[in-house]
Amino acid sequence: MEQKVKLLLAEDDENLGLLLKEYLIAKGFEADLYPDGDLAYKGFAKNHYDICVLDVMMPKKDGFTLAKEIRMVNNDMPIIFLTAKNLKEDVLEGFKIGADDYITKPFSMEELIYRVEAILRRTTQEGQAGAQVEFKLGKFLFDTRKQTLSDGEETVKLTTKESDLLKLLCQNANKVLERNFALKSIWIDDNYFNARSMDVYITKLRKHLKDEPTVEIINVHGKGYKLIL
Repeated sequence: MEQKVKLLLAEDDENLGLLLKEYLIAKGFEADLYPDGDLAYKGFAKNHYDICVLDVMMPKKDGFTLAKEIRMVNNDMPIIFLTAKNLKEDVLEGFKIGADDYITKPFSMEELIYRVEAILRRTTQEGQAGAQVEFKLGKFLFDTRKQTLSDGEETVKLTTKESDLLKLLCQNANKVLERNFALKSIWIDDNYFNARSMDVYITKLRKHLKDEPTVEIINVHGKGYKLIL
């Protein structure tokens, strides 16, 4: 029997918290609800969780402080922030702490489930990829440490963003790399201008790989990109 994903939910709005908890349970998760940051941390210390969903504005201890304390115990714990604010400073603060995602209220229950499942898929893939630093792309060897792409004769030095984007594509090879995740991972903010910037980098990567017919980066309409090997 497959073990259920256990989720820590910290939300001081009682009505929203209970609604989210009931919906998560209905979707097959185990969910524990805590009404403030202090109780949430005590619950985290006692129990095992697979992912944490934290409201930013909470009494006794805010979501950012709670996340920092959780990260001190478990640096790899996936964290999603819920916030009524949409200030860029808050988003940046959340990602500096190491948030995996950020959802602005109001949001749909379906969106939360989608984000949770997407993060759990990625963390599983990253765990499987482990410390892999080299990827074979047809005749090319991609070295993530050196940020180089080599075919044995010629070596191209990639920019940091090109390397980060290609690494994400490689870690999700033959699967969809979600556009918003790539944007937030590399550009921090998924705004229009950063989205346009990412399109430019995708074009650059395609040019680097154009001499290898077995490798292709395709657009998946409405979702993101897929590296086909």
